[in-house]
Amino acid sequence: MKFRELTDSGVNKFHRGLNNLQRFSRLALFAITLVLSLVLAACGQSSNNSGTASPSPSPSASPAASTEPSASPSGAGETMVFKAGNGDVTVPKNPQRIVDLTGSYTGHFLALGVKPVGILDSAHQNPFFEGLLDGVGNVGTGTEVEKIIELDPDLIITFNGGEGLEQLEKIAPTVAIQYGVKSYRDQLKEFGVLTGKEDKAQAWIDQWDAKIAELKPQIQEAVGDRTVSILNPYAKGLYVFGHNFGRSGEIIYGEFGLKAPAPAQKEAIDSGTGWASISLEKLPEYAGDIIFTSPWSGDDADPKIVYDNELWKSLPAVKAGHVFQLNAAGAYFNDPISLDKQLEFVKESLLSLKK
Repeated sequence: MKFRELTDSGVNKFHRGLNNLQRFSRLALFAITLVLSLVLAACGQSSNNSGTASPSPSPSASPAASTEPSASPSGAGETMVFKAGNGDVTVPKNPQRIVDLTGSYTGHFLALGVKPVGILDSAHQNPFFEGLLDGVGNVGTGTEVEKIIELDPDLIITFNGGEGLEQLEKIAPTVAIQYGVKSYRDQLKEFGVLTGKEDKAQAWIDQWDAKIAELKPQIQEAVGDRTVSILNPYAKGLYVFGHNFGRSGEIIYGEFGLKAPAPAQKEAIDSGTGWASISLEKLPEYAGDIIFTSPWSGDDADPKIVYDNELWKSLPAVKAGHVFQLNAAGAYFNDPISLDKQLEFVKESLLSLKK
């Protein structure tokens, strides 16, 4: 018996060592291939037609995304097919270990009561998530593949079009989302289906719609016919934001139906892009009677170049004290958690105009 136990022990140790060696090899292979792919993807990204860098999306999915049941293999968990930006993806029903590599959608999952096991550092920096991320891993910029593998995900969420997608699909089922195609309501519903939390998605939408219905007439009365701008200084001028690119635009223009200055309406809203880039000299054309602003979080440019400029100081909104500073880190996001927090600030700011 002792000889048998000794032999089994040796065999077990051998297999454990072999498994560890295989796992290390996979880690190394994934790390090399994914990092190289992401570097090539970054090099291949182009600037917009105006020659200026486009702002990163903040915190919606492929137009064809939906789910349908699928038979699961013997001994495996129940699965379903999710029609995502990267095609039909077989995913686990009620996934337990989600890694979100978008940053933009972390708040969607939190609103559904689903805590990812890993998220980007940018999402960890969102002040509106304070107290909601205990135990959630930080995967940095998402290129540190070892961190993703160590979290043992059963589902990965990423943006569509990235060169690293094929490598992520080797780690776990990967759903790629096309940013900006769907509204935050529809995106929340879709994630509700994906995670088995449809009831929670609808509950958030119902309470949100009730708050908007109560506040909208009050806000419109306080603002009247005045125009509203959302402006972020950055290294080459200013970004003008519209209705679907964060910075509270979903609330100001989308929910409350407030008016933007005509050029901003045309270029940032009617165009569907959600933003426009302007030089400092064009500021008076795009500045509304009321301004929401914050320094741009995508570079380290000194916002005083704009805020201390005489052109800024001469704006009617600045002279009247109708300028409201958004939280630069939190304004980037337009997920349900962040929108709830932004709504409080926008409400208090605009209702103060009645005083």
